[in-house]
Amino acid sequence: MTSYVPPLRNLRFVLDEMAGLPDILTTEMYNHVDTETVHMVLEEVGRFMAEVVAPTNVDGDQIGSNWSEGGVVTTPDSFKAAYSKIVESGYAAIPFDPDFGGGGFPWVTALAIQELLTSSDMAFSLCNLLTQGAIDAIIHHGEEEQKNTYLPKMLTGEWTGTMNLSEPQAGSDVGAVATKAEPVGDGSYRITGQKIWITFGEHDMADNIIHLVLARTPGAAPGTRGISMFLVPKFLVNSDGSLGDRNDVSCVSIEHKLGIHGSPTCVLAYGDNEGALGWLVGDEFTGMRNMFTMMNNARLSVGLQGVSVAERAYQLSLGYAQERLQGTAVGGEKGVQSPIIEHADVRRLLMTQRSWIDAMRYLIYINGGLLDLANAGVDAAQRESARERASLLIPLSKSLCTDVANETTSLGVQVFGGMGYVEETGAAQHMRDARIGAIYEGTNGIQAADLVGRKLPMRGGQVVEDLLSEFEDIADELREDDRLVRFGDNLVEACGAARTAGRWLLDNGSDLNAALAGSSPYLRLLGTVVCGGYSAKAALVAQGNLEGSEGEFYGARFVSARYFGEQILPQVVGLEKAVTAGSDQLFALSAKQLAI
Repeated sequence: MTSYVPPLRNLRFVLDEMAGLPDILTTEMYNHVDTETVHMVLEEVGRFMAEVVAPTNVDGDQIGSNWSEGGVVTTPDSFKAAYSKIVESGYAAIPFDPDFGGGGFPWVTALAIQELLTSSDMAFSLCNLLTQGAIDAIIHHGEEEQKNTYLPKMLTGEWTGTMNLSEPQAGSDVGAVATKAEPVGDGSYRITGQKIWITFGEHDMADNIIHLVLARTPGAAPGTRGISMFLVPKFLVNSDGSLGDRNDVSCVSIEHKLGIHGSPTCVLAYGDNEGALGWLVGDEFTGMRNMFTMMNNARLSVGLQGVSVAERAYQLSLGYAQERLQGTAVGGEKGVQSPIIEHADVRRLLMTQRSWIDAMRYLIYINGGLLDLANAGVDAAQRESARERASLLIPLSKSLCTDVANETTSLGVQVFGGMGYVEETGAAQHMRDARIGAIYEGTNGIQAADLVGRKLPMRGGQVVEDLLSEFEDIADELREDDRLVRFGDNLVEACGAARTAGRWLLDNGSDLNAALAGSSPYLRLLGTVVCGGYSAKAALVAQGNLEGSEGEFYGARFVSARYFGEQILPQVVGLEKAVTAGSDQLFALSAKQLAI
């Protein structure tokens, strides 16, 4: 199998020339960091991930995490060894507050580290991802004592974190949460209930696990208004920072999943005895709002998982296509087998993967850079503009990138042909691992509803309109180059389709079924237009560097962007009709008729 090669030159391009990292580093919040330091760190992180983490990928899939009586969860030995080296490295702390041992780097640089980690082993990477989310919530909403007690060891990774939302009766409908929190009288609470789908809710890689649990206090209002957030450690922490007694939380089972076998997805029971001790994070009844503090970063990171697994799958299929001899390509020597990379349809499979990966990277990292500017912008106007744009892009980043990852990892299997369907090549694992991304952190259907219900109406649709107008300006620049005229024409047509579809949704928003029926095709439409617009920007950047010392690299970006603009972007025109079709046909059959 092809080993993982960190795409460091691609990351430098997207950070410096697409996501605006140099400008972010001029802000007061981040001016202690410079671009060369960032890329020196990424070079070392890339080497580390390729050498230390990437080899765990097969163990994670084939050995997986295992549960035994007593609630013990064991991970593969390679996981434990790699995780201890991550703790030693300090990489996990890079984007967090220096007051607690972090490096204070911008979030967009943390995305690059996440990509390198996730491409190396997606299942393994989930432990760090959930810990980051828990750190985020504690930083924003925890009391100083909680921050001082838990954050230093969470930043190093010595202690890990989880998010506990779902219950058997409360999946996407978080308002149905029934877990109880009874006050003890000393500021603590006794937590009782069951939580499901808890990623790395129990494992053997860290000394302690810090659970953030949504629960209801006595007399709480129904729905999300009555939910509070509690910090519940696996082991209680003594006043001197040492670990004390085991808390009343246990893992009663782990799920047997399609993919990400190395990541234990746990069912946790709180309060089989007296109740697990927990402490409020933030004010009572602000649990959902506090949880959403980390949702933007978490959803962006899930979108990045799509890019990361797609990259690993692409590298694998590319290596196979370069080596596999089959048939004679057009123009090849008669009777001599050609590498399959010379066949037109295999080229189509590879170029589609490559072009989408580039485009999705632009979307994700530009989104991450906007989140940084929303916090660190030079003035209130820049911060608000960045916040609006980032908010619009979040559902696109999460949903488009995970949907496309399902498609491109499948294309990777197709490159292998029959061998792709055989587990030993590793191609099937990437397709299986990628499948979860469209489901968790809010299913892609929920993201589409959020896009149409909350993000599209921002400023009466003007936030989307501003973005489309920017892309039309870029299209005018494309048309000045004969090689990019078709791309420019396609981008203008695609922006027109997005504008028409968006206006229809705004005009028909009072018919909720009609708006929701068009929401998923609209997300695909707008997301593809955005990726096309950012690919157009990349083409213009590359255009000015084709003759330089790195002409080969920029030439690859130029062709990849053109492929997107000429082969993928035109697909949005047909989606406009799906968006505006209404809901009549969705509900034309009764539930009984659907079974006929």
